[in-house]
Amino acid sequence: MKTVLITGAAGDVGTHLARELGNKYRLRLSDRRPLKPAKGHSFVRADISKMTDALRITEGVDAVVHLGGYSVEGPWQAILQANIIGCYNMFEAARRNGVRRIIFPTSNHAVGFYRRDQTIDHRVYPKPDSRYGVSKVFGEALGSLYADKYGMQVFMMRIGNVGPRPLDKRRLSIWFSPRDLAQLVAIGIEHPQIKFEIVYGISRNKRAWYDNANAYRLGYKPQDDSEIYAEEVLAREKPSNDLIAETYQGGVFCTAEEVPNPAAPKKAAKKARGK
Repeated sequence: MKTVLITGAAGDVGTHLARELGNKYRLRLSDRRPLKPAKGHSFVRADISKMTDALRITEGVDAVVHLGGYSVEGPWQAILQANIIGCYNMFEAARRNGVRRIIFPTSNHAVGFYRRDQTIDHRVYPKPDSRYGVSKVFGEALGSLYADKYGMQVFMMRIGNVGPRPLDKRRLSIWFSPRDLAQLVAIGIEHPQIKFEIVYGISRNKRAWYDNANAYRLGYKPQDDSEIYAEEVLAREKPSNDLIAETYQGGVFCTAEEVPNPAAPKKAAKKARGK
């Protein structure tokens, strides 16, 4: 059984993924926040902005799913430490420890300034909608470098929004169910011919803005479609006066300077909106 490291494991996406993959791999979960792993798995507390921590958690694993980082638009210094320095540390630590396979869930916000009336694929030029989006473009470029220069196998997933169900009209287009997430991550871990690939992390949504043919080429067969929730979601949708957010795929990230951080202490944080 392969040992797979999941960074950012205490977050929503990491929690869903650990639950879905727990019977398929031996999981090493890591985060700055503590968590209790399920039986048969392990947890290592770490701060990926420190190379010593990155080296420690990547030692002896078969693959890395790098979810760790600052997950919303926010102050540049926080994004720099977590998403730029932390991302570099994870790729470099994996290289030094001989880990060849990295699955990097990048983001729809790397291409958030494409219009909603456009359908885009994995080959489009990046158009980030935020400093957070810029950090994900950096991660994609870094992955390309490590694939070409060091022969690592890098699987980039431009994730939409992961959850049990889509929460609003925008997320009808970018919803990613937990079981489809797990299937696509498993392809990233197992597919023998991956060198460097970019795919979209979404379910088979009727309203999708993305041509995800590259994921389907690799064997992805999503089981879910947000359309079954559309009537309910649209019935409660409130009109918006934010023309930019309604025009572009990135939504409120295209205009917001900061989004509430879901990883902040609970007393000080509200649930992040617009992800």
